Amino acid sequence: MRTYRTPFGPTLLAMTALLCGTVDTDADDSAPADIIIVTGAEGSADYGRDFSLWGDRWKRAAEEAGLAVRRLDQADSSDESSDKDQLAKWIKEAGAVSDRPLWLVYLGHGTYDRRSARLNLRGPDVSPDELKEWLAPLRRPLAVVLCSSASGDFLPALSGPDRTIITATKSGGELNYTKFGDFLSQSLLDPATDLDKDGQNSLWEVFLAGSRKTIEYYETQGLLQTEHSLLDDNADQQGTRADSFRGLQPIESATGGGQLDGRLSHQWHLVPTQDTNWPADLKRKRDELVLSVLSLRDRKASLAEDAYYLELEGILLELAKLTRRVEGMPTSTDSNPAPSPVP
Repeated sequence: MRTYRTPFGPTLLAMTALLCGTVDTDADDSAPADIIIVTGAEGSADYGRDFSLWGDRWKRAAEEAGLAVRRLDQADSSDESSDKDQLAKWIKEAGAVSDRPLWLVYLGHGTYDRRSARLNLRGPDVSPDELKEWLAPLRRPLAVVLCSSASGDFLPALSGPDRTIITATKSGGELNYTKFGDFLSQSLLDPATDLDKDGQNSLWEVFLAGSRKTIEYYETQGLLQTEHSLLDDNADQQGTRADSFRGLQPIESATGGGQLDGRLSHQWHLVPTQDTNWPADLKRKRDELVLSVLSLRDRKASLAEDAYYLELEGILLELAKLTRRVEGMPTSTDSNPAPSPVP
């Protein structure tokens, strides 16, 4: 088979994962993918072993979450079509309207010719414009994780609403082999990744952990850092570096009055452990309400005190109603951990 603890206020519920139902990938290989793991052309056996190891970590985490996995690598490549054609086919098949996020992970090399970057597949390579075109019809949340040199060139093209884009480099001009994919994949299931201590690793926490381990690697080796990973989840096509944060706290406010990245991706969990009994539509509504609280907090200095608290009260009441509604629903287990309050 081919397969951001932030101070949101004491009355808020913790942000938790999007609902991830279980799919037996071995039993139903025809099911649309929840995660597509792509290993690019290896170039050498050593690189091939690295990429395969990173892919194994992603696959293990995805299977723990019960996701439908499609993995494209040398061992599983089809003789009937190119890797590029196969990838385009899987993305098209995954395009049905859904509340379930689609994860697209690329592990490999990248190139840049001063005009455009490419993801290096076996056979024809993939450009930012091509990947943008394939992803445009999708009507489901999307996380694109590109662990390759030159991958930063893809971020402006792929950035958009309800999307998290992660790249190993800040631009197409960072062309050296990247270590980010190794450290990011190590962080997927590492308990130390869980900075807000809610028992699960958000995509934002995984990005921060992987990025910081990458920085530490270059520092301890006495090497010039040749890769600077970015995450964009606010659709501004800019991206944010991990060193803009101390822990989960931003060191500086967003420039130009914009919003910092990290809020959407901190609601996404590859392997969720909390509130898995929440129906997808209600969970999505709750996540939207939490984001609206954060947006309101950003505007606090421009609002009269009474107006601020009146608007905040309305949002919190809606959150309470949703929580009460879900608490009244039957669950498939005898007990379910209560969401942790965020101080």
